[in-house]
Amino acid sequence: MALFRVPILTNGATHSAQQFRMMVRDLVSGAEGITQGTDLKVTQLSTPGTSVQVGDGSGVVRGRVSSFQGTYSVCNIGSATVDISGTGGSPRSDMVILRVEDPEYEGSLNPAVDQINYFQVISNVSSSATTIPDGRTGIPLARIDIPASTSTITNAMIKDIRQVANPRRERRVWTQAVTTTSTELGASTTYAYFSTAAGWSIPVPAWASTATIIVTGSSLKLNANPFYGGFRATLGASLTVQNVTIDDQGAGTRRTQAVAADTLTIPDAYRGTTQLLRAQSAAYSGNTGRISVDASTTLIADVEFFEAPR
Repeated sequence: MALFRVPILTNGATHSAQQFRMMVRDLVSGAEGITQGTDLKVTQLSTPGTSVQVGDGSGVVRGRVSSFQGTYSVCNIGSATVDISGTGGSPRSDMVILRVEDPEYEGSLNPAVDQINYFQVISNVSSSATTIPDGRTGIPLARIDIPASTSTITNAMIKDIRQVANPRRERRVWTQAVTTTSTELGASTTYAYFSTAAGWSIPVPAWASTATIIVTGSSLKLNANPFYGGFRATLGASLTVQNVTIDDQGAGTRRTQAVAADTLTIPDAYRGTTQLLRAQSAAYSGNTGRISVDASTTLIADVEFFEAPR
């Protein structure tokens, strides 16, 4: 095949649908899936029944018939209802997809009068399927794992298998140089903040689904007897970064480093808000040492937010 005669958006020229599909492919770097994490989500009906509903949203679907078919831009405004057949004496898994059937490449639909993108159910797929099991052009939205002798579909049966085509991510490293010595921790097994380490006010993106957080305490001060306890961090009022153990066998004043890391699911209430991230420490049973931060301590937070279906 030769070059397209004129590139997209040339004055006085006309362009084929294929050229625009190739432009969409280029703009999304060949990816496909939903546009944002909340798009095209499959859920039970408000009163569970023999159908499911697909929420509004948009996505991009890569053509699979030809390597130069390009990518389709699809959109659902409002919600759509998709019928799911009941099961007999055996359980069954069905897959709900958004299908594109372009007569330029397959089928005989007429774009002037027919719906060439539509929601389709592929019946009797593998109970672990997350991708379309054949070569049809479409994107998977949900797998419905239906028990035997069942016709009412509930959210418990719906496995979300959507993928964000180009998920957003945002990473930032925050630092805090402690200037004064904090109150020593270790007399209690209850986690507490270092009194002179105020932490960081972290803006949570409105699109964030998860956050990978690494909090490092560099040159933490240990004092008195051997310290046996934990180091962790909290984000807001409800999220906790997995603790790590500090098991020190020293005496007198000494220094150590601790790194706590975790991947956390972002609650709806956190999105688009600012939440406090702050390091904590506590003693374990049997501890006789003490831990603190001071002017020789640096605290570091590496926070990366990710977008995923939700």
